[in-house]
Amino acid sequence: MAESVSRTVYFVSESTGITAEAYGLSLLSQFADARFVKRYTPFINTREKAQALANELAHRAEAEGEKPIVFATMVDEEINAVIKHAECHYFELFERFMPELVEVVGQAPSHKSGVSHGVTNLENYEARIETINYALSNDDGMRLNKFHKADVILIGVSRSGKTPTCLYLALHFGMRAANYPITEEDFEKGDLPDELLEHKQKIFALTIEPERLAAIRELRRPDSDYASLRRCYKECQMAQDMFHRHSLTVLDSTTHSIEELASLIKKSL
Repeated sequence: MAESVSRTVYFVSESTGITAEAYGLSLLSQFADARFVKRYTPFINTREKAQALANELAHRAEAEGEKPIVFATMVDEEINAVIKHAECHYFELFERFMPELVEVVGQAPSHKSGVSHGVTNLENYEARIETINYALSNDDGMRLNKFHKADVILIGVSRSGKTPTCLYLALHFGMRAANYPITEEDFEKGDLPDELLEHKQKIFALTIEPERLAAIRELRRPDSDYASLRRCYKECQMAQDMFHRHSLTVLDSTTHSIEELASLIKKSL
């Protein structure tokens, strides 16, 4: 097995840096035996800021004996050139793909920074904000009477990953996502609320391994019955029985990340 190494990685952009980060992290995820020290430097939008960053890269290269790795999205050619020629291994997204894309599309690019994450379309932006507000106001089954407005409803035991998945669906896919935690009352009754089952076609059930659930709950409420392995086993089994009884689509949050869960839900819909 290759020896574990540690490298400093910069995510650089004239705007938010979200694209550079996603692009870079996707590539770095393929190197399981390497350790990366991540540094985020958004809004490098002047030559002066670029030169300051270039100086920092030079100091770090000298101190560490290795050039830092830089993932960047730099639209301005002058600012891009400053960092490109700094002491680093430079991976710039637009520079690598834009020339061929221009040829394919047959149009010149706008060269505007931050377009993908800016408020370029007010109607779309406001719609996205509305979906996030919906997810927050319909978290933890707070408003069962609003579930008819949902595009998707996530259900599962407490701490099974419902809320972050709903927020991801809202933020990245613009979906109205509500969630409902299976409660003590539901377990005692042995079934889900009728108000919820009215929207069965929208429901996705999240399951989780009891050991993983106990570890998550222990962080929230240490040494409590809520976090006990016994209770987690019991709740997970009872929840699974409900899911199978109603033939719900079940996704495992133990083995899938929030991003994977959201993508699977989007694909199913």
